[in-house]
Amino acid sequence: MTSITTETRSGVPTGTWTLDPVHSSVGFEVEYLVGTFRGQFRDVAARLAVNGGDATLTGTAQVASVDVKDENLAAHLASPDFFDAERHPELRFASTSIVGGDEVAIDGEITIKGVTRPVELTGTITEPTVDAYGNERIGLRLSATVDRTDFGVDWNVPLPTGKQALANEVLLVADLYFVMEA
Repeated sequence: MTSITTETRSGVPTGTWTLDPVHSSVGFEVEYLVGTFRGQFRDVAARLAVNGGDATLTGTAQVASVDVKDENLAAHLASPDFFDAERHPELRFASTSIVGGDEVAIDGEITIKGVTRPVELTGTITEPTVDAYGNERIGLRLSATVDRTDFGVDWNVPLPTGKQALANEVLLVADLYFVMEA
């Protein structure tokens, strides 16, 4: 287990928190040509386990569920040029330390295309809230920047200017809604 330190909040209650996938999103942003290209994964799972001052966060995203505005582009992203869904069907994250307060920093390891690298996710965590149905919920909004080429995601196209069409730095973004398991 890793430690979760709370500085200004009463802390996340002890227990196991499961992802509410309907209200959660996990995606990416990357500079492409003259703007920002965005995509997300529809099939994601995550678990936050809190035991007093110790906590772990784990999560997965199914590569085949990549959601972009064009079927052909989604197929290209699932191909070996990008995520290689056939050989590497899921992206994974596992925390190694969690430090929280109004801001949260989560160190861990992310696996993309079979390559695992350290990453620091930063963001915010909400106060626990009870919804209209009596379920206790918390929210995590996290982001991190990674170099896609560190994971073997090297596809690119040179432009007439000599620049590449696609940036190497990718912003990973996650809005995670968790519900306390009964």
